[in-house]
Amino acid sequence: MTGKIDSYKDLIVWQQAMDLAVATYSLTKAWPKEELYGLTSQIRRSATSIPANIAEGYGRDNRGSYQQFLRIAQGSLKEFETHLQIADRIGLTTPGQADHLLTSTEGIGKMLRQLIFRLTPE
Repeated sequence: MTGKIDSYKDLIVWQQAMDLAVATYSLTKAWPKEELYGLTSQIRRSATSIPANIAEGYGRDNRGSYQQFLRIAQGSLKEFETHLQIADRIGLTTPGQADHLLTSTEGIGKMLRQLIFRLTPE
């Protein structure tokens, strides 16, 4: 992260998590309607939970709460990865779609870990 952070919207990790959520909605539009209340719903919820928890944590009054919400975002990220891998294994994605999104999750996960570490008191 470089530059001044005046809002959670300035955080690169939040921006990339938002991009992931938007990409997830685009991906799942083509999924079968019978999955709408199953895997489609689950993967969308986990994807939107990531930036939402980053933002909510940023809005808290103390570091401990912020870190806790970042950890929740990490959990949602792993949940998202799992749903995506299931979708890939059962043939809901085309070759390469899951790989591209999983590459994004690696970067987001790394940034979340770094941010949590930076917020840890010495």
